[in-house]
Amino acid sequence: MRKLPAAAQEERRRQVIGLRQGGLTYKAIAEQVGLSRTGVINIGQRFAAEGAKGLVSKPRGRKLDEQRLLDAAQEAEVQGLVCRHTPDELDLPVALWSRAAVGRLIARRGGVELAVRTVGKYLARWGFTAQKPIRRAYEQDPAAVRRWLWRDYPSIVARQAGAGHHLLG
Repeated sequence: MRKLPAAAQEERRRQVIGLRQGGLTYKAIAEQVGLSRTGVINIGQRFAAEGAKGLVSKPRGRKLDEQRLLDAAQEAEVQGLVCRHTPDELDLPVALWSRAAVGRLIARRGGVELAVRTVGKYLARWGFTAQKPIRRAYEQDPAAVRRWLWRDYPSIVARQAGAGHHLLG
């Protein structure tokens, strides 16, 4: 039933109530509709308690702010610190931000110990994503690298060869 769209679930619930009002047993309804007996009983109880409103699908899962360990002020403080400072500026023993480093910051500032995975969920919620460093330096000048490879390096090799030294290649 969970895999059905909300409208189809509601229609199935109405069908269960109609069959129950028609006098069928929970077991017979379950067999006819393709639900468990317990599921049919639950639908009947929801209808008895809430009426037709009980047949309408409700949002599933946890509520948006449910089970957060940091309050809004703590979240804002940590976000601001991560954006404006490097970990070493905040006396953390690392140079780059990681989930573990943010976890240490939260423990220090908020007094809340969070699992690394939980810190990752907070970071994702705040819009921070894992970044992979690029393999070449930002300041690298491709023309200077080519010049060095084609002009400077061969002259170094020639000088070393003339002096009787062997370069490891």
